[in-house]
Amino acid sequence: MDQGTASTRVLAVEADGRAEIAGSLRHAVRHPQPGRVEQDPAELLANIRQLLAAAGPADAIGLANQGESCLAWDAVSGEPLSPVIVWQDTRTVQVLADLAGEGVADEVASRSGLPLDPYFSAAKLAWIGRSLPAAAAALQAGRLRLGTTDAYFLDRLAGTFATDRATASRTGLMNIATGEWDPELCRLFGVPIGCLPEIRSNIAGFGRVGGIPVAAAIVDQQAALYGHGCRQPGDAKITFGTGAFALAVAGHEPPHAVLASGLLPTVAWDLGQGLVYAIDGGVQDVGSAIEWALQAKLADGMADFDGFTAPPAIGRGLVFVPAFSGLGCPHWDRSAAPLILGLRPDMTRADLCQALLEGIAFLTGSIVTAIASHAAPADEISIDGGVSRSGYFAQFLADASGRAVRVREFGERTAFGAAAL
Repeated sequence: MDQGTASTRVLAVEADGRAEIAGSLRHAVRHPQPGRVEQDPAELLANIRQLLAAAGPADAIGLANQGESCLAWDAVSGEPLSPVIVWQDTRTVQVLADLAGEGVADEVASRSGLPLDPYFSAAKLAWIGRSLPAAAAALQAGRLRLGTTDAYFLDRLAGTFATDRATASRTGLMNIATGEWDPELCRLFGVPIGCLPEIRSNIAGFGRVGGIPVAAAIVDQQAALYGHGCRQPGDAKITFGTGAFALAVAGHEPPHAVLASGLLPTVAWDLGQGLVYAIDGGVQDVGSAIEWALQAKLADGMADFDGFTAPPAIGRGLVFVPAFSGLGCPHWDRSAAPLILGLRPDMTRADLCQALLEGIAFLTGSIVTAIASHAAPADEISIDGGVSRSGYFAQFLADASGRAVRVREFGERTAFGAAAL
């Protein structure tokens, strides 16, 4: 199961590797205020239950989750005490600016491997505890649970209050060297460590759902890395969904040096033989930028993002920077906004769609270049996900990154990676 930002998908995988999509459901993403991105945890949970029932009998379940998105819930009733605050949400910018002003950024990066950015769960969980009376009351009563969405699903479906090390490494509260919650990080952010789930290896087992064991759990991008067959240092993939996420296997030591380039050291997986790390870089807006273009009537469907006959937009002076959620890696500038330069009266909707794809490719290519400065890359980069199906985009990305790009014919690499684990 791939529980993603825009939809939840279930893949039925046979022992010989044959796979087919067993079901898919979209869910609402709300923007109640500028900078806020939320989902209804009850809707996500109901969709998971419906899809598991539709998939039928299975030997085991592998669960991939959307990462940094998080929430609070009641330990006794199981009822949510907050919405899911999605990874794109930027409500905690000021909280993090205040922390940076206290001079703790280097300490946080040293311990967690992550910068002070609203992308990650730590500040979101701190905001929940400080801002929502229901969460504060549950804490006072000893009933508060805090975690990423996987911990909520596992608690409600399997009765297991746990997460995995790859997912925990995306919170900003786990020590990247030890693979355990870091008391000092929890203190700095004001997150009660006793309210967090147990951290397990990715294949430690996470209880049963309807008698079926949940054999593996992992964050979505690391699941895709595994699903692409990346195992050796330098093996890399890029998954294009709501955002674009490039990961490269880095080996058994935390690659702290990549922070200087705006990249992130992260846990790839823990299979019980020591932590394997990866180098990570992401573009915040890809599928979300495409969705904006569709809603703005710049395009009628995905077919309008391929088959361009005009020369590249960049060569005609048209530039589109799709920074709807600011700029992530390697810039980390959440004040950045979308930018269109060089628009002329004779240009059309198609020109803007072409420039949008090129902007995504340039941002992604800058991440590939940054990763290559720290890890000897493989000869090709494997890509999957929505926009990768545009032949124009795939070729432009290859040109922008200076790397051969392999487009996977079977695109469900996140769910496949969870199954492979």
